[in-house]
Amino acid sequence: MSGSLEHLTISAYTDEEFTSPLGGPPFTVWINPATYTRTSRIDYANRQAPGSNGGSPEFNKIGQESISFELILDATGVIAPPIPGTPLPADGVAGLVATFTALTATVNGAIHRPNYLKLSWAQLQFQCVLSQLSVTYTLFKPDGTPLRAKLAVTFLSFKSEAQLAREANLQSPDMTHLVTVLAGDTLPALCHRIYGNSGYYLKVARFNRLPGFRQLRPGTRLVFPPLTGAQA
Repeated sequence: MSGSLEHLTISAYTDEEFTSPLGGPPFTVWINPATYTRTSRIDYANRQAPGSNGGSPEFNKIGQESISFELILDATGVIAPPIPGTPLPADGVAGLVATFTALTATVNGAIHRPNYLKLSWAQLQFQCVLSQLSVTYTLFKPDGTPLRAKLAVTFLSFKSEAQLAREANLQSPDMTHLVTVLAGDTLPALCHRIYGNSGYYLKVARFNRLPGFRQLRPGTRLVFPPLTGAQA
């Protein structure tokens, strides 16, 4: 196969719509992952009555996707840096690990949370946040400076409420949902689950003629009308 080598990059953003890149270059991996695992999940709520036989899972939502893989950082000189002409770091892989951690796993004081991230590698374009990082150091200089590290990472997909609402509208704009309230359910949370946006709770309360939205009685059946026209 022909073509130049393309390295996986991890770019950081400061907003959930991924329109405001963090200043500075993205993190470019030295060695592309040998494999990666992309996992999808569908969430269901078990609403069967106590004592009944069998299961009756009720569709809740499409859960978050996740991507997991391992990255190898190597400062031995066996592997050339991904950017030609870049010298090998004097501190081994310690600075590379610190840079990766600062970009992906450290709270950004300006937004009071870790950065939003985007993985880019050919067809893989994945908006996400880091959920797990494990670093294993495997090779050292005589003075203890780490020369090689293996990073096991897991990223969770991330979409803003506005984006989720837009996608939900495209997939099922004319669906009506009938939900039985369980203990602990709140109207904003149910609206977020069904519409991808908690902001519709007042409209749903009016539609169901609820005297208030703060206290939902378990066992109450609520109708969530479809989003149409300007609502969508």
